[in-house]
Amino acid sequence: MTALMNHHRTPLFTALKNHAALNPVQFHIPGHKKGLGADSEFREFIGDNAFSIDLINIAPLDDLHQPTAVIKEAQMLAADAFGADYTYFSVQGTSSAIMTMILSVCSPGDKIIIPRNVHKSVLSAIIFSGAKPVFVSPAQDVNLGIDHGVTIQSIRRALERHPDAKALLVINPTYYGVCTDLKAIVELAHSYQVPVLVDEAHGVLIHFHEDLPLSAMAAGADMAATSVHKLGGSMTQSSVLNLNTKNGFVNPQRVQTILSLLTSTSTSYVLLASLDTSRRNLALHGHEIAQKAIDLAEFARRTINDIDGLYCFGKELLGTEATFNYDPTKVTIHVRHLGITGYETENWLREHYNIEVELSDMYNILCLITPGDTDESVNILLNALQDLSRTYYQVNPAHELVVKVPDIPQLMLTPRDAFYGDTEVIPFKESAGRIISEFIYVYPPGIPILLPGEVITQENIDYIIDHVEVGLPVKGPEDRSVTNVKVIVEADAIF
Repeated sequence: MTALMNHHRTPLFTALKNHAALNPVQFHIPGHKKGLGADSEFREFIGDNAFSIDLINIAPLDDLHQPTAVIKEAQMLAADAFGADYTYFSVQGTSSAIMTMILSVCSPGDKIIIPRNVHKSVLSAIIFSGAKPVFVSPAQDVNLGIDHGVTIQSIRRALERHPDAKALLVINPTYYGVCTDLKAIVELAHSYQVPVLVDEAHGVLIHFHEDLPLSAMAAGADMAATSVHKLGGSMTQSSVLNLNTKNGFVNPQRVQTILSLLTSTSTSYVLLASLDTSRRNLALHGHEIAQKAIDLAEFARRTINDIDGLYCFGKELLGTEATFNYDPTKVTIHVRHLGITGYETENWLREHYNIEVELSDMYNILCLITPGDTDESVNILLNALQDLSRTYYQVNPAHELVVKVPDIPQLMLTPRDAFYGDTEVIPFKESAGRIISEFIYVYPPGIPILLPGEVITQENIDYIIDHVEVGLPVKGPEDRSVTNVKVIVEADAIF
């Protein structure tokens, strides 16, 4: 291990502590000046240490926008830890990292192949870039009512039809922890000279344990946006963008430029320090802390599967292209057989046990077991679920599992042209055949039903209105009641 790659070092955090210890007289922002100008109750709660390193890009502390010193060193250490050629810190979450990936390879009019169930940051980047999305449907699980990964077969079809695509974006792992055969997809895309971008928001630990799925960098992907804050111990909104430049598809200088365009010039040194120290913890102890999380999650999974009316999927789910592997620390609990919804379960756990879950949908709740969990926290969850079963099992009739998603509509305009186009507001029920100018998502399963530039069908209208009438969350449109919708006044087709 070279001196530079000594993972016991935290160049940025150490520089911040040393600078604060000098107690300099500050005539620069932030205006709280080591907390003295802050609200007293907040200062007392947060503590003087946090305020002392809430600093700005003065010379001794380097500059995230053009790092040459301690931030550059910290990012090089992170690249070594994540198996990347370059790693960039993001203080605006994985959303900024995802947008950077797309904007660095797509120009106006370029095609990008993406799953339909992408995070909204992907769609934001498509609007900003002016790219044309080519959608691939994720595999649906008809037993659980959730979406998994995309299949190699569906990616191959998309590449055959659109060999001029400038990028392929894959979600791996999914929110529920399920992985596709990423290595095979990367090899396929590269055979078409198409770079692979990975939304790895839920996969920071997979870099550090052989029993977890293959990471994007290990699979040969070209870029991956990874949320260190979600599972890796850093503070909320701190993430990394990992680059693999060996295949020649990625220009790191271009990526740095795009990330800088999207990033505040008042970068949070508290968040940057949490990335620097989390990298140290993961590089030195990642295997051990991942093992602890895996063991706790597997114990929870076995116990849950012994509780009447509950089911938590595991390795038995594997064996298809879309379920090639999974991260066991994502504990998805299927509650349909209790005769209640995932939403009702989330509320019940909050009201009765002060438990907050990661998400709920029609049929499931998702609980994340992380290195921050203990035997005590997991046992509280298990006791609550046993009580939930006693309360509802064979009391309510089980819901029939129905997951229907309308066909992907025809894209008539780029999302950017539709989003910024001349629009009018009309009643949603009368909008069939018109080009929509806004987003409409339905939960479950969280897949966008309509995106700017797509032609509204009667099937879309019926599906969305059915969800609104039963009180399920419909998100996206400016009119929250979805009574009216913004459509394009008129437009020419792009395809």
